[in-house]
Amino acid sequence: MRIWRVGKAVVAAAPAKINLFLEILARRDDGFHELETVMVAVNLYDTVELTATDDGELHLECRVPPARQARGLRDGSSRLWVDLPSGGENLAVRALRLLRQASGTQQGASLRLTKRIPLQAGLGGGSSDAAAALLAANRLWNLHWSRDRLLPLAAELGSDVPFFLTGGAAVCRGRGEQVEPIAGGASMPLVIAHPGIGLSTARVYAECQVPPCPLPAREAIAAVRRGDRRAWARSMANRLSEPAGRISEEIAALEADFRRLLGQGYQMTGSGAAYFGVCRSLRQARRAARWLRGRGWPFAVAATTVA
Repeated sequence: MRIWRVGKAVVAAAPAKINLFLEILARRDDGFHELETVMVAVNLYDTVELTATDDGELHLECRVPPARQARGLRDGSSRLWVDLPSGGENLAVRALRLLRQASGTQQGASLRLTKRIPLQAGLGGGSSDAAAALLAANRLWNLHWSRDRLLPLAAELGSDVPFFLTGGAAVCRGRGEQVEPIAGGASMPLVIAHPGIGLSTARVYAECQVPPCPLPAREAIAAVRRGDRRAWARSMANRLSEPAGRISEEIAALEADFRRLLGQGYQMTGSGAAYFGVCRSLRQARRAARWLRGRGWPFAVAATTVA
């Protein structure tokens, strides 16, 4: 995650992620699922900007891009952010509050959050914002905490938040909080699309059956290490895709368009609702995004994976 200073502010670029592989291993007694997933960061970013305040309070300002100004958006795409929490329930604000409590600092912060990652997409936007807030506040407040010291706070905030403290590519286990980075790999061009409606993560997991013989993640891990596009396509799997398609006709329709567009090397990310596909080049990814927008999908962009 990139973090830099602009005057008195600390700014972080919070990336989205895709799940190249996601398998459900078991149901846990705490209500979560035991899973194994391979996640990779991509260059679709929210921006988290923190400025110190004298009043010791936490303030939040949220911004979303107008459709006519944001890359890859059509008119009406503002509904992609309509449920964005704008108060204390926002995950980035919760991250700041948690770090204040854990560190004992009395300092405050003004948070300006610019959203570009759609909500309820399986792209991890909220989790990435929370991780960015932890890292930015750690610098703003001169706490000098190591990332290992921040990890328990990240795990408390959400299953995907620890991944974003590390970024790049990783295999994640447990409920997602056990992160093992994957070294190597090349930048991979992608097309990412969102159908304009969100899915409840809890409902998707509730509809998912634990397989009797879970798939192993080793092929996906090896594909990321090699940076091989064909290996990526062969190793893709997401146990949540099928129940998500049952729940939502829009998800099923988006999957059908990806099948028509790419034939293979595509799937849903996380618990939905976004799909992504691996492309031969960034030029092909841009053409694919234009085609998907022409099909009426409100959000479709070309992107690349990032180390």
